[in-house]
Amino acid sequence: MSKPSELGALKIGSYILLPVGGPNEEPCKIVEYDTSKPGKHGAAKARIVGVGIFDKKKYSHVSPVSAQVQVPLIDKRVGSVISKTPTSVQIMDSESFEVFDAQQIEDEIQDKVVQGVDVEYWKVMDRTIIVRIKS
Repeated sequence: MSKPSELGALKIGSYILLPVGGPNEEPCKIVEYDTSKPGKHGAAKARIVGVGIFDKKKYSHVSPVSAQVQVPLIDKRVGSVISKTPTSVQIMDSESFEVFDAQQIEDEIQDKVVQGVDVEYWKVMDRTIIVRIKS
């Protein structure tokens, strides 16, 4: 799920779906944002570079700051790790007690995710990623 937003309203650290208008848009975190002044024959342009949340690839986009883009809706939740296998982690949500599998973990915390620990996970565009350990 996503919502429309104006490109000029975004900043570094915001999230966006890139490539804009592509068939398989990837949720990305903006790491570079640069605007140019309006010229004699046109509006101000924004140049952005985003890194994919799931695939870690860099995506770039240039368009007027008034252009409409899609911003992903990120559902941030907390859960407990029930079990861990080499390919997935089984998590139980702390509020709904729903049990599900997550295949992706941020690289920095890969070794720290063990059975019984509480984690923060994000549900974005029908995919799940574990982002941090809750203390």
